[in-house]
Amino acid sequence: MEMWFTEKQTENVGITCKTEKTLYMETTQYQEIALIQTLQFGRMLVLDGTVQTTENDEFIYHEMITHVPLFTHPFPKNILVVGGGDGGAVREIVKHPSVQKVTLVEIDGKVIEVSKNFLPTISCALENPKVEVLVEDGIQYVKKHKNKFDVILIDSTDPIGAAVGLFSKEFYKAIYESLKEDGLFVAQTESPFFNKELISKVYQDIKIIFPITKLYLCAIPTYPSGFWSFTMGSKKYDPLKIDENKIINIDTKYYTREIHKSAFSLPKFVKDLLK
Repeated sequence: MEMWFTEKQTENVGITCKTEKTLYMETTQYQEIALIQTLQFGRMLVLDGTVQTTENDEFIYHEMITHVPLFTHPFPKNILVVGGGDGGAVREIVKHPSVQKVTLVEIDGKVIEVSKNFLPTISCALENPKVEVLVEDGIQYVKKHKNKFDVILIDSTDPIGAAVGLFSKEFYKAIYESLKEDGLFVAQTESPFFNKELISKVYQDIKIIFPITKLYLCAIPTYPSGFWSFTMGSKKYDPLKIDENKIINIDTKYYTREIHKSAFSLPKFVKDLLK
């Protein structure tokens, strides 16, 4: 008998993957966690029925949420990641030689534990001496730390449950205060096809707070519609005005100097969402 996992991405659309077995499943106080072995994408981390990452396509998301902001800032030293308990963003951040410290704040410690046990190629940098891992509420952590970080990454789940507050204007104001005077942040902001109203609202909220606000895109096969957005709020540095020659060669599979800027070239229907 064949076994299949289906993520219901909208009321009318889903993605289905043939599976070999479920390696782990548990319900924590925050969410249901599952680790599934799929034939097409390798091991897949699923939270509350939603695909978070897979071994075969995770590099796209993790490279784009990290390298775009870290190469936009000329000398990022102190980095905060809110969410991202799988460790993929941290793995990419520590590739940057200027980085001195990475703080990962994940509300559900079980996500970190499961990722370490079942996703070693993704979580491999969580033990790096530059990295501090904290299990606590990221919103409260940001509010308590002012003028501290060069770059903040909001590597969140979809805007449901505990993650709803990570998409609020109040939280973006707290991020602004937590950044240094030339700091910037990036948040994952869902699919331009399936989350149009969210993207419009988030962009306008961030634009009110940050003098430089930009949205950029990439293609991720297992995410809803396969087309994903990130939104950057920056106090000083424009990602489109960086010197491409200063982008050093690091080990990537998706991100390149050319993609750094081309990712900001938006289709008209996406541009229209930002008006």
